[in-house]
Amino acid sequence: MIRSLYIRVVLTFLISVIAGTIIAFVITFLVFRGNMNENVQEELLSFGQDIVRIYETIPLHEADKFVGGMKQLNSYYIRIYDEDNTEVYSYGALGDQASARVSSDQVKNVLNGEIVRADSSNESTGFVGLPLMTETGAKALFIQPLLSPYTSFNVRWLSTFLIYSLVIGSLLILIASIYVVKPINKLTKATKRLASGDFNVRLNIKQTGELGALARSFEEMTHDLQHLEQMRREFVANVSHEVQSPLTSISGYAQALKQVNLAEHERDRYLDIIIAEAKRMSKMSDSLLKLSLLESDSQSLRFTERNLDEQIRRVIVALQPQWTARNIEFELDLQAIKVTADHHQLDQVWMNILGNGIKFSEDDGTMAVSMRQVHSDVIIRISDNGIGIEPEDQQRIFERFFKADRSHGSKYEGSGMGLAIVKQIVLLHKGDIQVESKPGEGTTFVVTLPIHPAERDR
Repeated sequence: MIRSLYIRVVLTFLISVIAGTIIAFVITFLVFRGNMNENVQEELLSFGQDIVRIYETIPLHEADKFVGGMKQLNSYYIRIYDEDNTEVYSYGALGDQASARVSSDQVKNVLNGEIVRADSSNESTGFVGLPLMTETGAKALFIQPLLSPYTSFNVRWLSTFLIYSLVIGSLLILIASIYVVKPINKLTKATKRLASGDFNVRLNIKQTGELGALARSFEEMTHDLQHLEQMRREFVANVSHEVQSPLTSISGYAQALKQVNLAEHERDRYLDIIIAEAKRMSKMSDSLLKLSLLESDSQSLRFTERNLDEQIRRVIVALQPQWTARNIEFELDLQAIKVTADHHQLDQVWMNILGNGIKFSEDDGTMAVSMRQVHSDVIIRISDNGIGIEPEDQQRIFERFFKADRSHGSKYEGSGMGLAIVKQIVLLHKGDIQVESKPGEGTTFVVTLPIHPAERDR
């Protein structure tokens, strides 16, 4: 079995060219053979009739002399038979060409007044026989064509031309196949590098068409895989960091609890810290599990129709201890709109966005929440006047474990999972979420949800 694509391409081209040439030659020969024989027969008959008229017009000895000096004898060979089936006269030189075989029956048929035809498909050489009346009685005139000196040359020239054409064509095919297979070989080597973990692959294939499109798709895939690998490494590093921090605290305070002379209030404080860190780890684990279920579509949504404005008001009331402690005021502009959605999941969306707004707002600040309907969508805007988000961070805040406030030390708590979960829930509802922010001026989250998500699938 031939495994090399290069050899397959070359053999395919060669077989196609050779087979096509042979088939074309055979078809052309079959198509024109009948016409060629017919034309030759007509020319022989016309020339034979001219000879007959010569013998009928002038005396026999003059006719013999005239026919013997005709220039057409370079192209025709003439034989005349008498009633005894004996060749009386012959005109023209056969050279290397064989004389056409004329049977006695054919001679008799011609002497009886018939015209006999024999083409080259049935005989070694075609000829025409015509009855001829002379002064000495009935004769049988047979004429056969002579091959021109140029005919054999033309045959040799055509054969040589075909051979050179096949050779040169084969060489060109070899070169062309190298050009065709070269980018595929590049793709093969790049795939092996990709499989070994090397994502820094550049093909530099400038071709257009299918191979060019394949190369560009491969480079796009490589870029995406490289990005995914970077995200995986960041994810592992973030998980390790997020897990290591509470584990270090738990381990350290657990060791401290083993001290014999530890005061009771210190023991209680250490236990509170251990419990808080354990809850933090449990919450992070739950967030990871929830996000994994949302991304794999393993968690089916339960759609019901409810007032979205009432839901947001209930979430704000549930967060009242947080915003009253910071003396934050809310400005609400909520239209009464019913939305078909999994409102249990949407609760977490509003909890996370509003909770982040409260956490990053300044004391005595203001938060604004508005909602309005645009065609078949509802648009919710949640704004705060907090620290804002840097432009380079705005594209990454929806990534898991990413914290835009990483430069603020431990002032703002959180695992960086909330907004990743928010975006996934919004996407499952066929919606969209965007962020608008300026550092030091605040942040606005814009959530767009279809009023009836099922209609988006139609």
